[in-house]
Amino acid sequence: MNRWGLVGTLFAICFGLIFTANVAQAQIEDLLYEKGQITKEEWLKLKADHEKEEAIVQQRSTIKKWFDKISIRGYVQARYTYLPGDKSIRSEYDNTIRDDTGFAFRRARIVFSGDINDWLSFYIQPEFAGSVPGTTGDQSNHFVQLRDAYTDIFLPVPFLFLDKKDLRIRAGLSKVPFGFENLQSSQQRLAFDRSDGINSAANGERDLGFFLYYTPDEKRKLFRRLIDSGLKGSGDYGLLGIGVYNGQTLNVTERNDNKHVVVHATYPMELPYGQIIQFGADAYRGTFNVGSTATGTGLAAAPTRENKGDYLDERVGVHFILFPQPIGIQAEWNWGHGPQLNATRTAIEEGSIQGGYVQGMYKWDVNDWATVIPYVRYQEYSGGKKHRTNAPFNVVREWEVGMEWQFTKSLEFTIAYARSRRTDTQTAPYNIREGDIVRTQLQYNF
Repeated sequence: MNRWGLVGTLFAICFGLIFTANVAQAQIEDLLYEKGQITKEEWLKLKADHEKEEAIVQQRSTIKKWFDKISIRGYVQARYTYLPGDKSIRSEYDNTIRDDTGFAFRRARIVFSGDINDWLSFYIQPEFAGSVPGTTGDQSNHFVQLRDAYTDIFLPVPFLFLDKKDLRIRAGLSKVPFGFENLQSSQQRLAFDRSDGINSAANGERDLGFFLYYTPDEKRKLFRRLIDSGLKGSGDYGLLGIGVYNGQTLNVTERNDNKHVVVHATYPMELPYGQIIQFGADAYRGTFNVGSTATGTGLAAAPTRENKGDYLDERVGVHFILFPQPIGIQAEWNWGHGPQLNATRTAIEEGSIQGGYVQGMYKWDVNDWATVIPYVRYQEYSGGKKHRTNAPFNVVREWEVGMEWQFTKSLEFTIAYARSRRTDTQTAPYNIREGDIVRTQLQYNF
C-alpha cells in the first residue's frame, strides 16, 4: 500500500472511531437512565448538551471563510495598430498609435472585490499594462499601477423611506461621476478610446475622494441588467451622486488646498415596448494646478503661470443613450472653462472648453452566445488639456468606424478605422497632425 492509501485508511479509521464513540456514549447515557443510575433531568440535560454541540458544528460549517467573500475577475486587451499614412500622428489615450508599432497590451487588469459584511464592501483593481518613459526615448511597459481602491459603506436610513442598499458612501480611489462614457468600463465600451472632450475632464476617469450615491433597488437591478445583457451599460453610479475629490486626476498628488465638487444625475428607464433609454446631466467645479511648465522645440521659454499655477476648472455636461435593441445611439457633450496655453505659446491662461461625441451602433445576436456590433462614431474637442505639461490647446476632429465580434462572453475581437485630425499634446510646439489609424484588439474576460 502506498503512503497516500495508508493516510486515507488511517483517516477513515479515526473518523469511524469518533462516530462510534459518539454513538456509544449516547447508548450509555440511555442505559444509565433506564437502570435508574441518572435522573430524567440529568438525562435531558445530557441530550440538550449534545444537540447544542451538534448545532455549533453545523453553524461553523455554514460560516463563510475569507476566501468565500472575495470575487476575482478581470480582462486583458491586446492591440495591434497600423498607420497607413502620416506616422507622426499621436494620441495620449493609446500608446500603440506611434511609429514602429507592434503588438502591445493596452490593458491587463484584475479586480478583487467582495462584501465584508451586509453594509460594507471593497473593490481593488490594479493595472499591469502601465508604461513610463524610458531614458533612451523609448517607453518601458508592463508596470503595475493602482486604478481603483475603495470601499462602499451602505447607510440604512429607514426614516427617509430608503432601503438599506439605496444610499452609500464610496471612499477612496474611484471613478469621478462625470458623464456616461467615463463611468463605462473599458471592458464594456465599443470604441477603442474614450472621447477627448469628455475624458479631458478627469483624465484616467479616477481620483481620490468621497462620493455619496443614491440608487433605489429597482434601478440598481436595471443597471445590472444593462451590463449582463451586453447592452453596454455604465454600471451603478447612482441616479444621484455628489462628491468631493482632489481634482488632480488619477495617481497625481494634490497640488493645492482646493477640492473639486461634482454633481451627477442620470436616469435609465424601460419604455412600454421594452426599449431602454438613459439620460442625464453632470457638473463639477474646482481649482486645478497645472504644475511646472517646460520649454521645448518651438518654445522660446517655459510658459508663464498665473496664481502659482492655480486655474478655475469647471464643466457641465449632458448625455443620452438609446441602448442597442438592436439600434442604439450614444451621445455626450460638455462645456466649461479651464487652463490652456495661449496662441503665442508664452503663457497659460483660462480659456473655454467644449467637446463631445455621437455614436451609432447596431447589435446583432448571431445566436445564443455570439454577437456582432458594428458602430460609427464622430468626436470633436477644442480647449486646453489641463493634465498635460503646459496645458496645450487641443483640437480634435475624428471619425471612427468599427465592429466588435463577441465570440462568447469571454472572448471579443474588435477592428476599427479612424480618420483623425488632432493636436500632438505630447511634444512642443504641439502641431496638429492628420492621418489614418487602423487598429485591432483581442479581449478576453475571466
